[in-house]
Amino acid sequence: MACVLLLKAVKHTQVLAPVRGKSVMEVCIFFLYAMILLPGIAASVHQVKSFLNHTAYLSCYFPNSQKTDIKDLRVFWQKGAVEVVHEVYYGQEKHDNLSPKYINRTKMDMDKWTLQLLNAGIVDEGQYMCIIQHRDKGLPKVIHTSECLLHIIANYSQPEIVWLQTGELKPNEYLNLSCSSSGGYPEPKQMTWQISDKTGTYGLLRHMDVSQDAVTKLYNVSSKLNITVPTNTLTNISCLLHLGEQLGSLVSVPLGIEIQREEMEQVKINFFGPLIAVIILITLLLGFVILKNRNISSTNHNLAPKIIELYKPFLFITIYKKGGAGGGMR
Repeated sequence: MACVLLLKAVKHTQVLAPVRGKSVMEVCIFFLYAMILLPGIAASVHQVKSFLNHTAYLSCYFPNSQKTDIKDLRVFWQKGAVEVVHEVYYGQEKHDNLSPKYINRTKMDMDKWTLQLLNAGIVDEGQYMCIIQHRDKGLPKVIHTSECLLHIIANYSQPEIVWLQTGELKPNEYLNLSCSSSGGYPEPKQMTWQISDKTGTYGLLRHMDVSQDAVTKLYNVSSKLNITVPTNTLTNISCLLHLGEQLGSLVSVPLGIEIQREEMEQVKINFFGPLIAVIILITLLLGFVILKNRNISSTNHNLAPKIIELYKPFLFITIYKKGGAGGGMR
């Protein structure tokens, strides 16, 4: 099956010309030998991480304890079942059978038995296999295999918190915030909010919106927070982007909010003071109108000062509140 897949892949890439008397069939025979002998050779998968557009290093992890000459070895790298990534044919690099997207993008460090994949992109993610074959009495024999799972990483921007509302913050209203980060890979696990005040620190989990660019394959993420405006204490709000267990987290610059008790009391005074004054003035006017309509004698007009005297404490309270805690009565 591997041979058939390889032939189809080679045919698709139009790599049909023989090289140094060797044909595509030789590659197919190599795969057949590999498939027959691989079950007897232990192969572990090594996790490899590389930053986007940087060089990825894929090692064969070949100890070469026998100090075998490279001219007696054939080193073959492949991705998946059919993509030929790199080949060193008994000491000489061979490029004829390579998959087109790897041409001029690979180099082999034979001292370290490491393949260098240049300008690694997201499409290069996947599992790679290194197969080393030894020429034993004219017959090929697989003596080592190793697998690498390549992960591509692109750094996200630092999460940034922005306001979704205009105007000054007021007590008992809602605070609307948004946090976003862009241009990263792979897709993050989640985005959380962290709120700290004098009572401690606690986290809030909100829905995370995720979008992926169709061309670059990079992710953009955002989350929204809607809470009651914190009062009477300094409150710091942060946003955390969790990238995974091995990649850690990114945190935004904290947003500090503080509304003091005096400011809240002043808001109440500014509202209730004029209201009380208006109510008292309306009551006085109604009293005068009632007295006038009843044609009360001039002696009875002395009731007006009594009414004023009756409401004097309320007027005093109103004037005091309008003056504020700092001004007082003069």
